[in-house]
Amino acid sequence: MAPLCPAAPAPLLASLALLLHASLAVHHVPMLLWSTRRSQWNPDTAVHEGKVVSEQELTALLQPLLTQNSRNLVLFLQDRLSIDDFTYFSESYGNKNPFQNVQDILQSSPSSLVLPAVDCKATKNLLNVLQKSGDWKLTNVTNLNVSQLEVNASNPNLLVVQLQPLASDLKEISTLEEIAENDKIIGRVTMDLQERGIHFSVIYTAVRPSRISRRTDMVAELRRQLMAAEEEESSSYPPLNVTIGNDTCILFYASNFSLKANNSVLIDLTNATFLAQNVDISASECTDSNTTLSLKYTRPVNGISSLEIRFLMTNKFYEVSARRWSTLHSVEIVQDGDKLAKFIASSISTPAEYSFHCQLVGTSNLYPARLDRDPSNDEAKNWDVFISNLQIQGFNIINNQFSYASDCTGFFTPGIWMGLVTSIILLWILTYGIHMIMQLTTNSRFDDPKGPALSVPQTE
Repeated sequence: MAPLCPAAPAPLLASLALLLHASLAVHHVPMLLWSTRRSQWNPDTAVHEGKVVSEQELTALLQPLLTQNSRNLVLFLQDRLSIDDFTYFSESYGNKNPFQNVQDILQSSPSSLVLPAVDCKATKNLLNVLQKSGDWKLTNVTNLNVSQLEVNASNPNLLVVQLQPLASDLKEISTLEEIAENDKIIGRVTMDLQERGIHFSVIYTAVRPSRISRRTDMVAELRRQLMAAEEEESSSYPPLNVTIGNDTCILFYASNFSLKANNSVLIDLTNATFLAQNVDISASECTDSNTTLSLKYTRPVNGISSLEIRFLMTNKFYEVSARRWSTLHSVEIVQDGDKLAKFIASSISTPAEYSFHCQLVGTSNLYPARLDRDPSNDEAKNWDVFISNLQIQGFNIINNQFSYASDCTGFFTPGIWMGLVTSIILLWILTYGIHMIMQLTTNSRFDDPKGPALSVPQTE
C-alpha cells in the first residue's frame, strides 16, 4: 500500500491563502475615457480583463489628454461602480439600459479607451494628480442645469461632476434608477459641450467598487474572512478627529457623506472632510455630558458661500439600564449663517463606552437609522442627507481610536422573524398531528369467523 501523503506544511497553506486573497480581492474600478479628437490612444494600449492598472500606468495612459493643445477635461466621478454593473443591470431588467447614453457616446466618439480594472488608490488620487499636471481652471459642477456652465476654451478647464451617490443599496431597483439618472447627467453635459463646438475629453470612473465578485466555488467560511479583510482594507483614510488640548474627544468617519439641496444640487463632502480636510472644526465643543461636532465648509458649491453641519450628542445616565448612554439627538444644517435646517435622529444611541456604527444613515425611509425632518422647521424640507458606513463617537475615546462599535442593526432582523414564524407554524402542525394520533382508539370487540356472528346492538 502506498504511504499516505503528509499534511501540507503551515507555510505552504499560508502562501496559498495569500494567493487566494490576492485573486479574490476586489480593489479596482472601471474607467471609461473618450475624446472628441482622434487618435488619442494607440490601439495597442488596450487593457484586457484581468489586468489591474496601477497609478503609474494610469498616469501614462492619461498623458494624451494632458498634453493636447486645447485641454478641456471633464471628470465624472461616482462613489461606487464595478465592471459587472454594465452587464448585470443591462441584462437583468430587459429593455431598461441604465448606461444607454454612455454606450452611445463611446460608440460615436472618435477615440475612446475602456479600462476594466483600475486600482482604487489611483482613482482616489486622480483629482489631485490632474490638478498637479497643469494650470487648470477647476470648476465643480453640482447643479443639474449644465447650460449655465461658463467654459473658456482658450484656457485649460477641468470640470469635476460629482454624480449622484449610490447610497440606496437595499433595493436593486433604486440603484438602477440612480445609475440611470447619472447616465442622463453624463449625456446632458456631453451634449451641451458638443453643441458649443468645444473639443473636450471625458473620464468616467468611481472611487470604490460597488459589488464583490461572485465566486461560488469557495468555502463559505474562507469567503467571509476574505470579505471581512477586504472591508478593513477599504478604509483608506483615517477618521476625522477633534482634539481639545491633548485629548481626542470626537471621532467621525463615513465612506460617503453627501447632501442634496432642493432635490437638485448634490454636495459631496467626503473628500473635503476626510481626504483634503478642507473643513473647519474649531467650533466643536466637548464636555462630559454634551458634545457638538461642527463641520464648516467655505463655498462647497456655487451659490452657497458657507455651510455648517452640526452633530449634537448627549451622555446621560438611565436608571432602568443602570448605565450611561450616548445619544445623537439631532443634526443641523446651517446655510450662509442664517438658514437653519434641523433633523431629529431616531434610534441612534449606544452605551457611552462604545461607538455607534450604521451602514446607512439619512433622510430616506429605507435607511435603518433615519434623520427625521423637524415638523416645526420648514427649511429642513429643502435638504436630503446621505451617509454611508457612519461611525461616530463623542465620549470615552481611548488612544485616539474607536471603541467597540454598537451597530444599528437590531437583533430581530426580518430574516430572524421569518424563521421564527415559520418554525412556530411547523411546530403547531407537528403538535396537532401528534395530538390527533394519540386520540386514535381501537375496537373493543372483534368478529370471530369460527364462532357465531357478532351482534352489536344499536344502542352501543
